[in-house]
Amino acid sequence: MERVQMADDLTFSRIIHGIWRITDWKQSKEETLSLLEGCLDLGITTFDHADIYGSYTSEQLFGEALALKPGLRDKMELVTKCGIKLVSSNRPHHAIKQYDTSKEHIIASVNQSLLNLHTDYIDVLLIHRPNPFMDPKQVAAAFSQLKQEGKVRHFGVSNFKSSQFTMLQSYLDFPLVTNQIELSAYELENFLDGTIDLCQEKRIAPMAWSPLAGGRIFKLDNDKAVRLRATLEKIADQVNAHGIDEVMYAWLLAHPSNIMPIVGSGKIARVKAAEYAQSISLSNEQWFDILQCSLGHEVP
Repeated sequence: MERVQMADDLTFSRIIHGIWRITDWKQSKEETLSLLEGCLDLGITTFDHADIYGSYTSEQLFGEALALKPGLRDKMELVTKCGIKLVSSNRPHHAIKQYDTSKEHIIASVNQSLLNLHTDYIDVLLIHRPNPFMDPKQVAAAFSQLKQEGKVRHFGVSNFKSSQFTMLQSYLDFPLVTNQIELSAYELENFLDGTIDLCQEKRIAPMAWSPLAGGRIFKLDNDKAVRLRATLEKIADQVNAHGIDEVMYAWLLAHPSNIMPIVGSGKIARVKAAEYAQSISLSNEQWFDILQCSLGHEVP
């Protein structure tokens, strides 16, 4: 498994396992532990979380499995996110969905995540969404305190556009190490609006959520999905891939910005597809064939 240098003292596995849908997997603690061990056996050591996933339950389910074999924590990098407040039966005091990036909320969220995950530190904490009411001084104060206390090693953001990233970075004494954004052959916005350009300028590797377009590429019957599937199937035959999912992962992995796809499946076979995609080499022509098919027109 390829490793990506995130900071002087931190690397991520190139493929990241996402825990967003763990509640849908309906696994026992033992089954979840087996999945984690299967990922580690593949060299996938980085696991992505958020406080709100599973209506505030996903971290706890992961932590309960990890507690069965706590020594595995030293072989992992744990990422989690905060800053969104959901209306949930698990948070009955939340009247509306909102963003909260106050110092108090960030620190409280981290303390709860540490308890949920059965760990005493988070490798990377991300602000989950850009907050139009954000006070960056409060975020900076929270980050600095958490870093000083040893509760969080490094920090980043999620779903931030270039101006939002640069603004928050200007308030910090240490670099943001990643931006977790939606990237896939189907969803091109962050390739086209300068978000990836900024990652390359700052020499930070982006994390890619929904690298298979949330599964929509397999289901939609609109013109874009139909023509993109046809192109992916053609290229899958050319490169001896087992399916178009491997080609979609390979398309992201080929990009020079060191994109790290997040695989959100509870089935080890699907995780292996992403791992296998590292061995698929796309030509420049194949990469642009997929891009232009998704765009619906030739590049200028």
